[in-house]
Amino acid sequence: MESDFQHCIRCTICVENCPVFRVNPEFPGPKQAGPDTERFRCDEETSLDKWIGLCSQCKRCEVACPYGVDPAEIILREQLTYGEKHFRPLANRLFANNYYLGAFSSALAPLVNTFASLRFIQKIMNVVGLSTYMPFPGFYVHTLRRSWRWKGRRNSSRKVAFFYGCFLNYNRPDIGRGIRDLLASLGLKVVMPKQVCCGLPALGNGDMRTARKFARRNAEILAGYIDKGYDVVYACTSCGHTLTHDYPGILNVPAGKKIAENTYNLNEYIVKLIEEDHIDPEFGPVPLKVAYHIPCHLRASAIGYPAASLFEKIPGLECHVLDDHCCGLSGSYGFKRKNQGTAIKLGRTAAAEVRACDPDYIVSDCGACRMQLGHFADLPVLDPSEIIIRSLIRPAKTTKK
Repeated sequence: MESDFQHCIRCTICVENCPVFRVNPEFPGPKQAGPDTERFRCDEETSLDKWIGLCSQCKRCEVACPYGVDPAEIILREQLTYGEKHFRPLANRLFANNYYLGAFSSALAPLVNTFASLRFIQKIMNVVGLSTYMPFPGFYVHTLRRSWRWKGRRNSSRKVAFFYGCFLNYNRPDIGRGIRDLLASLGLKVVMPKQVCCGLPALGNGDMRTARKFARRNAEILAGYIDKGYDVVYACTSCGHTLTHDYPGILNVPAGKKIAENTYNLNEYIVKLIEEDHIDPEFGPVPLKVAYHIPCHLRASAIGYPAASLFEKIPGLECHVLDDHCCGLSGSYGFKRKNQGTAIKLGRTAAAEVRACDPDYIVSDCGACRMQLGHFADLPVLDPSEIIIRSLIRPAKTTKK
């Protein structure tokens, strides 16, 4: 890390690209919060930088830096240090254990969904530090994990292990099942391994111990599948960034490098299959106008915009790619009351850009982005997979065995 922060030349490009700095004067920006202050931090001293928690970990500073410095990771390490040495609020503790919270909420989905909409419950949420400017996502009793024993094509030269993540499991299992079936229709053998949270919510809420516990459990399972010839495929861009960057990086889990080298974004993987002539899908017309919002963690994954490449193959689809603004929700960040003002300002700005396109739908790879933009733009939202599924006439002709 020392050589990393010393490469900073104080050009402030990271600051210009920081959405939080733009709207919240209490946050000094990634340059000062990251490499500038890192020069004066000492392991023996207690972290006093309370404002360090205002960073949303959108990674835009990392993408913007022309000298290879990663201000976001420097800030994340300090956020973890601050979390270890100070009392963590109840909201942080809840979101760090989002996996267990989701399991509990799904088991009691009808009650939880009803209670979450009641005014007096929302007031209680505010008291404990939760934001309620936007409804919490609904939960389902029949989670995606309940169908993990599902078996599609049994014999195939290409095998994938689908890492679906918490949001698709608990909140949008319908999208998860659609992706599962889409992969199978492409001639792939698909398995949905037992899995826990990727660890990002714990990491982002100052709980390194829980993050590593989740990461190690997943790494052991996924590495076993990779050793058997499976590729790992994810749909959630935040989960994917965690698997490919944080597992071999800040979390330093066993087999982290192996997982990073064998893990693909869903749309990236479909493009890969097409380019390798493994499949030859026929795309039918989808006469829609969509605003495709690029999630920050997709930009940070440095794989381009593979869904946009697939959209170009779909007749009749008018796609406007929007990558200038962060939606502001950033997972659990915007659901904390202390960050509510920042999340709302950023959400309204991003939604205004969406509305300017006058689309039929908002499309985004990230569930949090879809919730935030759907709320502020008041437009229906879709996952990219839902567009692709609509388009495929004959899902795929396998050209290689």
